[in-house]
Amino acid sequence: MREECKNFQSRTYDSGEVARFCILDLAPEAPWRCPADCSKYERRLADAGWVHGTLVEPAIEDEPDESGEEVAAILEDAEDIVNDVAPEVLAKVLEQDARKDKGSAKKRWRRRGHR
Repeated sequence: MREECKNFQSRTYDSGEVARFCILDLAPEAPWRCPADCSKYERRLADAGWVHGTLVEPAIEDEPDESGEEVAAILEDAEDIVNDVAPEVLAKVLEQDARKDKGSAKKRWRRRGHR
């Protein structure tokens, strides 16, 4: 990935896992490689306002042995898996939120002296 591109972002999680990606989703072989002729590449000029820590960012993993087409296919399959379960997960979360809201309304009603 071109870390000097203004569209590149990196996140390090508590587990130590690092996610590197293009915020425009234009790097089909992320986190290893951006397209060589990316029309949206724009060099980052400054990191104004950023606070830089003292930790060194982990090195990018070695590229896989598969071809670019195979890597893109694997990543597309992973995206399809996530997209397939997303509606079900969202429905469960909304259902849980609705139950919580209903319970809190009952508690408010009881506090006012209505039983």
